[in-house]
Amino acid sequence: MYRKIYQYILLALLAAAGYFLLNYHVIYFGNTTVKLLKKLRPTSEYIFIDAANKKVESIIKIGMLREAGIGDLFIKMGKLNKKERELLEKKFESDPIHY
Repeated sequence: MYRKIYQYILLALLAAAGYFLLNYHVIYFGNTTVKLLKKLRPTSEYIFIDAANKKVESIIKIGMLREAGIGDLFIKMGKLNKKERELLEKKFESDPIHY
């Protein structure tokens, strides 16, 4: 009886973890800095992003991250200002080759 309850609880926890991973981008910025960014729709694309040694431009060119608001996250962290974000977003939205 207890074993069956334990299995159901474990199954529920695994389902919740899977649902979480489908709905959030987990972005690693180095050292111990990890940020979560809500996805626009559940998908298995770009769940884990390593941004520790990458340029801001190389991350913003990913359309899914740009749509989710990665530019605002960079502004909050002080890696980008609003004008730079607008210029980069305009650049990559107008030129689909960079995706």
